[in-house]
Amino acid sequence: MKTSAFVYPWDINGDPDAARRIAGLGVEQVTLAAAYHSTRALTPRHPRHRIVTAEHAAVLYPLDEQRWQGRELRPYAAGGWAPGDAYGEAAAALSEAGLSVHTWVVLAHNSRLGAEHPNTSVRNAYGDRYPWAPCIAQPATRAYLVDLAAEAATRPGAQGTELESLGWYGLAHLHAHDKTAGVGLGEAGQYLMSLCFCADCCEGYARHGLDADELARSVRDALEPLWRGEASDDGWATVEKQLGAETATATRAYRDTTARTLQEAAVAAVREAAPTGFQVLLHADPVSYHCGANAGVDPAHILSVADGVVVPCTGGAGLLRPFAEQGKGVVAANLTVVRGMGGSPATLAEDARAARDLGADQLRLYHAGLAPDADLSAVTEALAAL
Repeated sequence: MKTSAFVYPWDINGDPDAARRIAGLGVEQVTLAAAYHSTRALTPRHPRHRIVTAEHAAVLYPLDEQRWQGRELRPYAAGGWAPGDAYGEAAAALSEAGLSVHTWVVLAHNSRLGAEHPNTSVRNAYGDRYPWAPCIAQPATRAYLVDLAAEAATRPGAQGTELESLGWYGLAHLHAHDKTAGVGLGEAGQYLMSLCFCADCCEGYARHGLDADELARSVRDALEPLWRGEASDDGWATVEKQLGAETATATRAYRDTTARTLQEAAVAAVREAAPTGFQVLLHADPVSYHCGANAGVDPAHILSVADGVVVPCTGGAGLLRPFAEQGKGVVAANLTVVRGMGGSPATLAEDARAARDLGADQLRLYHAGLAPDADLSAVTEALAAL
């Protein structure tokens, strides 16, 4: 199974041993961040720093100013955490170590964009905005995301890309000092709290036979038992019960169509900008109404658009099966290998075999830069065993 490790440019740049160390794990490939959201990250082996704070979502290379000239929505340059062509510098070092380099591009997840352009954000049924979640129904936002995908994915020398957050983002977010866990939302609550009611989405609902104001009232009514701690959750069946099957289906049809057409446009733009043989994968979840970094998709559709998917498998590989059943495309199992982040490097070989049995043909390891030495040693042993 071809294996790739996720890394950030700041894991590599300034550390002369980093690229060699990653190659020594036994991976053939790295997935290197080219456009990334804000984060605070450990760098446990770096000779110059131990904590990197990426203050806002940014591209980690010099922008093509001609592409973005005069546009209100445009990517942000990184600060001191990734100066200059940080991506290019890291990619060169990793290539010299014998590793294939693929880009890692985060798209519809950008808190600075939402703070500076509030109207671009998802707005829930109560009128609250989610600044980390750009609404993918808005034409200007879609154009921004498509062009960002094409530019960030096809960095010089890259042999492929992995597109993250190419779909709806919603309430769930690893936000600083998050205080949202007091009420267990469940799948139904997450969906209802992630429905957007910006002007473009209200028009979209109307095209699917829904009155947006009436829908918002229905969503708020459906959520009332949840706030009282009285709600049960059976996933989509609960959404249908709360909103009515016809209304629930119409909201999902609108959102599925919006996400699919964006995915088609972004992948097409990447292919147009990329050299022949360039691989395009999406971080994906096989349940189309799910939101987040692993975009909810229809497996048959997305594997007719992209070259494959990267599927979250930490804690279980069950999400692989709907993709594997399509019988085409790359199906990569994404396994966390940092114990402190819920991973299990000691069982990596066992987990990889389980993923292979369910149809995975590649592995992704999250995350070579964040893992302590003991976890990386366990990864090396597991990959040797595989």
